[in-house]
Amino acid sequence: MNLKEQTAETILGALVALVAIGFFAFASAQSGRNDTRGGYDLTARFQRVDGIAVGSDVRVSGVKVGAVKSIALDPATYMAKLTLTIDRGVEVLDQSTARVQSNGLLGDAYVSIEPAGVDPLAAGAEIANTQGAIDLLTVLASAMSSMGSQKEKQE
Repeated sequence: MNLKEQTAETILGALVALVAIGFFAFASAQSGRNDTRGGYDLTARFQRVDGIAVGSDVRVSGVKVGAVKSIALDPATYMAKLTLTIDRGVEVLDQSTARVQSNGLLGDAYVSIEPAGVDPLAAGAEIANTQGAIDLLTVLASAMSSMGSQKEKQE
């Protein structure tokens, strides 16, 4: 191997290393996007939060306005307590409803906030109206059993 080939390989290796460092810097900067960014926290308690994880979207009218900051089990009520970080400039009203929803059958779960009320919630307040995740298998089983009982009545 001559000196020209060694120099070319060294330059190529350095270029690959720089691209890798740039990728990791970009990835670490993007992972911080779900943090506060000057936002404020709200809490909400749910019976079920299937599919929700730290970093899951919080949406209003389908538009991302925040992220799930933490998930914990309330030992007194056995409900899931979510801390939601809402972007600055977005006001969540006092009668709003927070629902756990998903993008289709196999899609990611997210928290949807349906605005209602007059007064905005203060930082640290709790969204009182919530609806947890719906278990699709239970719904299908209920529908099948009700269809079976209707057939029996007809016979």
